[in-house]
Amino acid sequence: MEVFSLILLVIVGALLISTFRVLREYERGVVFMLGRFYRVKGPGLIIIIPIVQQMVRVDLRTLVLDVPTQDLITKDNVSVKVNAVLYFRVVDPQKAIINVENYMEATGQLAQTTLRSVLGQHELDELLAERDRLNRDVQAILDAQTDQWGIKVANVEIKHVDIDESMIRAIAKQAEAERERRAKIIHAEGEEQAATKLVEAAKLLATQGEAMQLRYLQTLTEIAGEKSSTIVFPLPVNLMDSVQKILQKSGDRTDSGGD
Repeated sequence: MEVFSLILLVIVGALLISTFRVLREYERGVVFMLGRFYRVKGPGLIIIIPIVQQMVRVDLRTLVLDVPTQDLITKDNVSVKVNAVLYFRVVDPQKAIINVENYMEATGQLAQTTLRSVLGQHELDELLAERDRLNRDVQAILDAQTDQWGIKVANVEIKHVDIDESMIRAIAKQAEAERERRAKIIHAEGEEQAATKLVEAAKLLATQGEAMQLRYLQTLTEIAGEKSSTIVFPLPVNLMDSVQKILQKSGDRTDSGGD
């Protein structure tokens, strides 16, 4: 009789212990009564009727999920390997437990397929230069599809984009060719601007004789400042024309005097 009483006391004690549960601030308890959803309880001290009720704990904190490396082909037929990290949390414990068997596994698998699908629609340059926009695109798609599971996807970050060595060399050659093209364009534009300014300066000097004389004096000053034993005096073109006309007139007079 004493043994039976002791066993009964132990059973009653175990039932009492299992009746009281403590849920932390970031935890919620999804309670089922005879297999049917009853309510979501917590945080704090809650009471569960043994055998009749069962409880599943759900963590409401932001969870971090590392998306494994995915092999994909970009829109411009480049094979790359991409991995990412996913930040999400449970906002509706009832949906997270009832609508999906394992919300962690389901969210991870969905993240892998979405990452391949979204990034495969873009070219390699976009993957490398517009990573923030692609992160937002993947996050928006995942957030919409996981809403029925009571999941809120807070952020998606693409960590690495790995490219084959041969493709890296091709990209380097392309970048070098692009830099050379831009340098040639800049040089040609500079030559064009310089030629335009020279034409404008020539027109100005042609209309202003004083300006031409000042230019001559400046040239003489620059030559004198250099260590050179030879000094070249530039003569104006109109002066040479005047000398030629005088010589021509003198020749005509000599011919007429001889006749």
